[in-house]
Amino acid sequence: MRLGDYIRQSPQTAADGAPGAVSEKTHAHLRELLYREVPSERIAQLLNQGREHARQELAVCIEQILSAHDFAPMGDVDRAVLIERTLDMVLGLGPIEKMLKDDSITEIMVNGPHSVFFERDGIVCKSNEHYDSEEQLRLVIDRIVSPLGRRVDEQCPLVNARLPEGHRVNVVIPPLSMSGSTLTIRKFRKRSFTLDELVGLDALTSEMAQLLAWAIRARKNIAVSGGTGGGKTTLLNALSRLIPHEERVITIEDSAELRFDQHPHVVRLEARLANAEGRGMVTIRDLVTNALRMRPDRIIVGECRGAEALDMLQAMNTGHDGSLTTLHANSPAEVIPRLVMMVRYGMDLPIEIIEEQVASALDLIVQQDRLSGGKRRITQIAMRGKDTGSARKSQRFTPIVHWDRRMQRYDWSGLPAWIEELPFMNVASEEEVAQWVQSVQCC
Repeated sequence: MRLGDYIRQSPQTAADGAPGAVSEKTHAHLRELLYREVPSERIAQLLNQGREHARQELAVCIEQILSAHDFAPMGDVDRAVLIERTLDMVLGLGPIEKMLKDDSITEIMVNGPHSVFFERDGIVCKSNEHYDSEEQLRLVIDRIVSPLGRRVDEQCPLVNARLPEGHRVNVVIPPLSMSGSTLTIRKFRKRSFTLDELVGLDALTSEMAQLLAWAIRARKNIAVSGGTGGGKTTLLNALSRLIPHEERVITIEDSAELRFDQHPHVVRLEARLANAEGRGMVTIRDLVTNALRMRPDRIIVGECRGAEALDMLQAMNTGHDGSLTTLHANSPAEVIPRLVMMVRYGMDLPIEIIEEQVASALDLIVQQDRLSGGKRRITQIAMRGKDTGSARKSQRFTPIVHWDRRMQRYDWSGLPAWIEELPFMNVASEEEVAQWVQSVQCC
């Protein structure tokens, strides 16, 4: 039986909206008629046969509804938009369906059924689209999390998951969310940026990009710090592209976001939450500990948040040079205190011991921020300095370049000592280093 058989002729509906215009009332009324005429069980059956098949069948159904009821006159374009939007709402994710397909949108935020925001080019904008009800939003949320083997209900009102495309999803429903169900989707590019592309976006200078590229090839340990949405993962992806292909890389993440499209020898590990019975949890720390048994040349921890920081530091200090990680901090000066706090989550060591571990493990700290207006850029690079014995270990990292917000330019204040060693490490020639130093001095 085809869907058209479900359509019943009904009394004509009063037209709404001016000719050629498709009002919100028209959209809502069409969805109401469709839900009334087509049983939800039939929609579920169609979805089981494939989403494209379901869209084709329901499109025929919608055409019949439009012909059977007295809708306002509309042009072919408006009619097509009306049908497409209705299909997105009934079969897909509603207002956010097109946002997911729009590569210029990087974040989608749904704050209850009537409030939808998105981020484009670093700017958060309010969408004119919305869901009809809390029930409709919950249906969309279920469509997102159910295929991922997750559930969201009053017993489990908070869910973190990853879409097949790699996008990160966070869901919070009542009673935790007071304004209705919330849905946040962090989108990721299909292909990661290169450092040169980031230079083209004015996220850093070519001199800074060269320094970071040499740091990767010289196997320096790097921490990328910054706030939420500042571009830490984007920069980490760009740095990861420079890792030599003959090296074995282990990546460890809470939610897989790193891209290794080009590298032939990568093992990607992802932490796992406990199941509904409270079993099966695998933490970042578990994975870091296990990674040390997997013969890694480099370990990349997508983000240090807790006790795994100790294992990461120990890995950096025990022969796994060239490792990378990110963490939340407002400046390089805050990185060591933050790492000290994380380590103490898992082991009550003296602060001085932890500071020594951090100072000996990290070579560079790169601060990545989102500035006013949505611009993302590196705002500071700090290097590990010499131990004079008079300063605390947390004061050992000194800036070598920083972004002057008032003058809108980068100012260099020093160079890493290991720059002079690059020719002996076969990373760069003496001429290349000399040219780079001269270029920095001219900045």
